[in-house]
Amino acid sequence: MTTNRITVVLSQTRSKNPGKRRLEEEIATALLLEPGIEFAVTPNVYDLSLGDTGLLYLNSVKGHLILLSWQYPRAAHWLLDRNGISGKQGVTLLKSMGEENDEEESGNDEEAGIGPAEMLDRYIFCLDLRAYDDAGVYVDEIKRIAKDASVKLVPLTGLLTDSNHSDTKPGLFQLVSGSEKKGDGPVALGESKAPRWYPVIDYSRCTNCLECIDFCLFGVYGIDRKERILVENQDNCKRGCPACSRVCPENAIIFPEHKTPAIAGAPGEGPGGLKIDLSKLFGAPSAIELAAIERDIELVKDGRDAVGLSVGIPRRQAGKAPAEKDDLDKLMDELDNLDL
Repeated sequence: MTTNRITVVLSQTRSKNPGKRRLEEEIATALLLEPGIEFAVTPNVYDLSLGDTGLLYLNSVKGHLILLSWQYPRAAHWLLDRNGISGKQGVTLLKSMGEENDEEESGNDEEAGIGPAEMLDRYIFCLDLRAYDDAGVYVDEIKRIAKDASVKLVPLTGLLTDSNHSDTKPGLFQLVSGSEKKGDGPVALGESKAPRWYPVIDYSRCTNCLECIDFCLFGVYGIDRKERILVENQDNCKRGCPACSRVCPENAIIFPEHKTPAIAGAPGEGPGGLKIDLSKLFGAPSAIELAAIERDIELVKDGRDAVGLSVGIPRRQAGKAPAEKDDLDKLMDELDNLDL
């Protein structure tokens, strides 16, 4: 019985950029020849829906998993979690895009939030494909993780079978592993989907304060049987709108495709992180005011009335006793002191 195989899944870019496509192809070609590794390609995981073969495949993997995606690792990890693909966050030696500190890790806030509802006893490693142009960097890191998976990581007894996917119906998807090179390259699991837009909750930070469900007026959020917040109707979310992320006091709401790192799940962006473009500081609205503006725009598009700051404004902002100022308040005070 094989007990040290590791599964690697490449989540394809939405972009038609030939450089990005080339990087994916080079990684895939190298991994197809690598023994001891199960390898597959899916369309962008963020765009997949319940029942898509890509998600069915990912849910069939019970051992250690490596996901290569074009997103911050924190965003990718909790995106998998929301689709029932759970596990401990594996530590990688690679940086993510924009990460400067070699010692900075994305899992520092794991004890602060309510945590995931369930967690398999395995590790999930998320690698950011935006960070390096050299396919060899990723292949070498995958080999390192695969080697450690058979020595240092949690036991896989009971999690793996001979094929790792023996309970899957034939024809459900096509799997390309390191020992089964087929055709000219890997076969994608499923077809590309239209780009989607919805929030992902980082439960290592979420305290279940429910401020997001009070603020969102589009029915995106809901409560499960354990009274935990969840993204219930993801396709109700308004494309391009990150307003609920701006009002989250723990920065636990991620929009993986947003341009602002703090909203997209950048490492080290903890509670109190700035969530507005620094180029807009002079005369810019606060994060809460900006969120209300963004929400009003979407309400008006739907033919509804704008509500401004009168509905669902976070409790910490109203009737609150004076407290220590956050980073944005301090920065604005410093700018005021410059008397520009």
